[in-house]
Amino acid sequence: MEKTNIFTEFKIKNIKIKNRIVLPPMVRFSLIDESGYVNDELIKWYGDIAKSGVGLIVVEASAVEESGKLRENQIGIWDDCFIHGLSKIANEIHKYDVPCLIQIHHAGFLNNLNEIPENELDRILKLFEAAFVRAKICGFDGIEIHGAHGYLISQLNSKILNKRTDKYGEHLYFSKKLIENTKYLFNDNFILAYRMGGNEPELEDGIENAKKLEEFGVDLLHVSSGIPNDNYKRAVKISSFPKDFPLSWIIYMGIKIKEQLKIPVIGVFGIKKEKQASWLIENNLLDFVAVGRAMIARGTWMEKARKDFYYRLNKK
Repeated sequence: MEKTNIFTEFKIKNIKIKNRIVLPPMVRFSLIDESGYVNDELIKWYGDIAKSGVGLIVVEASAVEESGKLRENQIGIWDDCFIHGLSKIANEIHKYDVPCLIQIHHAGFLNNLNEIPENELDRILKLFEAAFVRAKICGFDGIEIHGAHGYLISQLNSKILNKRTDKYGEHLYFSKKLIENTKYLFNDNFILAYRMGGNEPELEDGIENAKKLEEFGVDLLHVSSGIPNDNYKRAVKISSFPKDFPLSWIIYMGIKIKEQLKIPVIGVFGIKKEKQASWLIENNLLDFVAVGRAMIARGTWMEKARKDFYYRLNKK
């Protein structure tokens, strides 16, 4: 049996992914204006990445309402008027036989989460649900819920920030209800992914959250960073992180979380070289490896990775 490598196919439901390299949701602020509309430059950029041979693309964070933007120049999905432009991105990517998800996002209320009225969070939950419907209409192959990086869902998942005494204080309540309320959208041709904080606030909490998300019906987990404890400023001090691990602490969390799950896991952060990605896949440490900034810096990253991979293979 041939050993798994970064060019080995993978299938999630009926969605065939031709290799293990993922473009993560990199918000292209420089390409978007304050209107939130997709433009030709953004469509071309996604098309170029798909053409390069990447296995899966997660289209950047799309805001569920204008006041929930991370920055003014961020794409929107809060109204039907955005469907036309977003559909063009999905169609352009699909020209190159690459499946694509779109990340759904709200920046949240970092400083006053516990003061936000319950009915306001009810309203935002409905906005997420409506955004899911639009994403499916646009022709994406699935959705990635943004539950990391200290944004709204990460805040609600955080034992540090979330001290609410209403239903939204229940652990993972928002995520659970969102998944339950949109279950009807998901079938064998539509994937539910979730970008989570592996440290929420500790790795042990990330593992617990991952297991629950798998129970809720998530098909694919994308492990990134969450909201850490204040008692360490550099998350490299995360409990149990081995000092001799050759890659980032975020990649390490993805590996430890994958060990506990049956669903596939994407690892992300700081992967620049084919050799790094190959080590993770060939040793079955992760199912997918996300390459973000390195792919922006070098549009031909996949071409070079393929050359480097076969060069190493022929040297053996």
